[in-house]
Amino acid sequence: MSDVRVLVVDDDFMVARIHGGYVARVPGFQVVSTAHTGAGALAAAAELRPDLVLLDIYLPDMSGLEVLKALHDVDVLMVSAARDVPTVQEAMRGGAVNYLIKPFTAAALAERLRHYADTRRRLTAIGAEVRQDDVDRLFGAPATAAPLPKGLSAATCALVADTLREAGRDLSAAETAELTGLSRVSARRYLDHLSTVGRAESRPRYGTAGRPEHRYRWLG
Repeated sequence: MSDVRVLVVDDDFMVARIHGGYVARVPGFQVVSTAHTGAGALAAAAELRPDLVLLDIYLPDMSGLEVLKALHDVDVLMVSAARDVPTVQEAMRGGAVNYLIKPFTAAALAERLRHYADTRRRLTAIGAEVRQDDVDRLFGAPATAAPLPKGLSAATCALVADTLREAGRDLSAAETAELTGLSRVSARRYLDHLSTVGRAESRPRYGTAGRPEHRYRWLG
């Protein structure tokens, strides 16, 4: 996936520069421009079509909340010294993906940017349609545990899931069996279950002869 393109909007030139520096330090993000007014933000967004706008509320010509409502086809992370409940509620109702209260550290912004990037990756990996557990994970809701097929245990399923996640690459049933101490048949059953409930992805790998080997990759 290409870098997330960010437009930084703040009325204070120095603060905009600092926030832009914070963004640039996070791998996978690049600042495409800065703006210091609401009109400038709308013009830059229309011209550059960024993926994400880092948007201040207190702008000289209009409120950042007005800018938020006027933006289309772009995600917005609000940054403001405003901490009153009505302002935060209006930002949420306007569709902001997050809200960060000034002053904040580079680490605080980086954490939210990484979460945003992770959500984008998950949406890309899901495909054209989503399951309820996909939506639950994206919105931070506790996912309802899918019932295990007869003969499978929750503890062993967690072991296989952890092994697949920590591998950082796709694994075959034989490789998973070797890492977990299970038989290949048992490992395959757990991997197939994780694939069925959307926690893993199964892909066939074709060799020179015989049936294809199935490889499993953790989706999270």
